[in-house]
Amino acid sequence: MRDSLRVIGEIIRKEFYQIRQDRRMLAVSIIAPVLQVILLGYAATTDITNSAMVVCDMDRTEQSREFIRRFTTSDYFIDRYRVDRPSDVDGYIERARATIALIIPAEFGRKVFSGEPAPVQIVLDGTDANSSNILLGYATQIIGSYSQSAAAGGLRSVAPHIARISPEPRIWFNPDLKSQFFMVPGVVALVLMIITMTLTALGIVREKETGTLEQLMVTPIRPFQLILGKLIPFALIGFLDVIFVLSVARFWFGIPLRGSIVLLFGLSGLFILTTLGLGLLVSTIAKSQQQAMLIAQFFFMFPFMILGGFAFPIANMPPAIQLITYLFPLRYFLVIVRGIFLKGSGIAELWTQALPLLVIGVSIFALSVFRFRKKLE
Repeated sequence: MRDSLRVIGEIIRKEFYQIRQDRRMLAVSIIAPVLQVILLGYAATTDITNSAMVVCDMDRTEQSREFIRRFTTSDYFIDRYRVDRPSDVDGYIERARATIALIIPAEFGRKVFSGEPAPVQIVLDGTDANSSNILLGYATQIIGSYSQSAAAGGLRSVAPHIARISPEPRIWFNPDLKSQFFMVPGVVALVLMIITMTLTALGIVREKETGTLEQLMVTPIRPFQLILGKLIPFALIGFLDVIFVLSVARFWFGIPLRGSIVLLFGLSGLFILTTLGLGLLVSTIAKSQQQAMLIAQFFFMFPFMILGGFAFPIANMPPAIQLITYLFPLRYFLVIVRGIFLKGSGIAELWTQALPLLVIGVSIFALSVFRFRKKLE
């Protein structure tokens, strides 16, 4: 037992020495995760701000000017262009100079003051359907807010006994509805998957290319000693990356960490077990580092990102695709990370995610070790 631990320790020391000597590998291990979280944290957001707006105000009353101010005082829209006729807004939308047009008809102010229906027209560039839906939601909220204030001011003076429904929404966990609070924890999981899987696959395949692996195979080192010695350094680097990316999420983006950091590290270990197994599996298939990158990207990273719930809601997918997503470990780890970050969830709430993650992780790791041992033999 003592000899086995000594051999594993020597292999671990050799791996860390190689990582230290390879400056590119060191940069990928330490600097890349931090940069990826920062860049993706800003890029992976569904919030839209400072959208250029073209306005056609055919009423030109205090009510219409106040209505326009409701749009421009928010962070969502900028009153960039003014036109005199509704047909003039077409050119701004067609040339993508503006993403939204606001057309206020004549008699708008009189109708608002008298309590009559006062329709306005919103024109959106539907090229990007997702952005258009978000902007339409913003505009609807602003119009609804203006309608309520108009009812409170104008209609009450005309008909003081009109009943008015005043909704009081309560939003839990993310009261400001900041998409970064949802996306950044997902980026943490994504970066952890990319780094640990890539490092493991490239590290082992590189030794194949240089012939170092064959030299180790002719030594008395046993297969399990070689496997543990090679994977433990990457597991430690994975936990180190967890510390870095969590620090960026917490202190750079201000994402609240409401749950247990110990639980987060423990369940991150299950996910790292899975990603190390996938990296080891890729190394048994690929014959070069280029092949390893292509296999990892196209067969694991991209499907996980698309179908794991990072970018697209799983509930919106067809039922057959939803069944397939149960095989993806990222699906479970995203729920875990977001639950611990935003909801303060404990193991009582997360065991339904942790258990399948454990089963998938052990299965993938066992399959990878079996294939790797066969290659060694």
